[in-house]
Amino acid sequence: MAKNVVLDFEKPLFELEEKLHEMRVCLKKSAGDHNLAETESLNGEIEILESKVDALRQSIYQNLTRWQKVQLARHPERPYTLDYIYMMMHDFVELSGDRHYRDDKAIVGGFASLEKKEAGFKQTVMVIGHQKGRDTKSNLYRNFGMAQPEGYRKALRLMKLAEKFNKPVITLIDTPGAFPGIEAEEMGQAEAIAKNLFEMSGLRVPIICVIIGEGASGGAIGLGVGDRILMAENAWYSVISPESCSSILWRSWKFKEQAAEALKLTAEDLLEQKLVDRIIPEPLGGAHHDPEAMARTLTSALVEELRVLLSKDPGDLVNERIEKFSGMGVWSEEEA
Repeated sequence: MAKNVVLDFEKPLFELEEKLHEMRVCLKKSAGDHNLAETESLNGEIEILESKVDALRQSIYQNLTRWQKVQLARHPERPYTLDYIYMMMHDFVELSGDRHYRDDKAIVGGFASLEKKEAGFKQTVMVIGHQKGRDTKSNLYRNFGMAQPEGYRKALRLMKLAEKFNKPVITLIDTPGAFPGIEAEEMGQAEAIAKNLFEMSGLRVPIICVIIGEGASGGAIGLGVGDRILMAENAWYSVISPESCSSILWRSWKFKEQAAEALKLTAEDLLEQKLVDRIIPEPLGGAHHDPEAMARTLTSALVEELRVLLSKDPGDLVNERIEKFSGMGVWSEEEA
């Protein structure tokens, strides 16, 4: 996947990489002209510049602020649900419609085979996730990854189908939120999400939820009740986006960076708060720099988690899942 979009904090690195590319072109020309002195001089300069590029890359991506991670999670070249499905699985059969109203293209799902030959693992799973578009046309088709009530009802239909055939469920979460339009409210957006929470808590098959990009508000939690919650290193997961939080608290989007810091919405923050169970490391620079490597890493994590979950009794899965979510946000008050 070519890297075409450069974020603000990446510009110094991009400029150095452009200069390095130009020097390599000059080196190739010099070598073709058999200019040995110039070739040796360029080789030395290129080595020095390569070291600077590597050092700057490490410095930038290993010291990202929370807002910069939000930006990476929204990167338009980042792999989406269907990208992961086709990279990690095979024999994917997409299932459509909620059997009530219509098919919501912001959520995709179906049966697929998850296999890791070197680990001797092969398992049919039900995979469901939010799907964004890559350009204006596809974003309109996918409603920018913002599901409507029929999307959550479709997801629930597929989960119940997985339970019927005793297949584990994997959800891939990547949404700026459930669709906030009046028609969605009229069709029962809140009820659809609430019912998913209720039904997922009691589903008698393993559920693994993975936040692969954005995880905003009820739109994310509508697919987010599971036995194991995994989160990509540069993803974010919160009750509200930094911009919306800023607009509520400061009546302006200008304070989105401060809001991101206050929300503590990164993978490291949520692991510390015990809201997620595992962080999936990304290639340096983000998942879009090497989607296939990211897919291999996620596949390995899913296989490890499924091996454990598939060995458990369905009743134990449900009890542990309910206990897990009931323990979130619990606090106690001591008398002075």
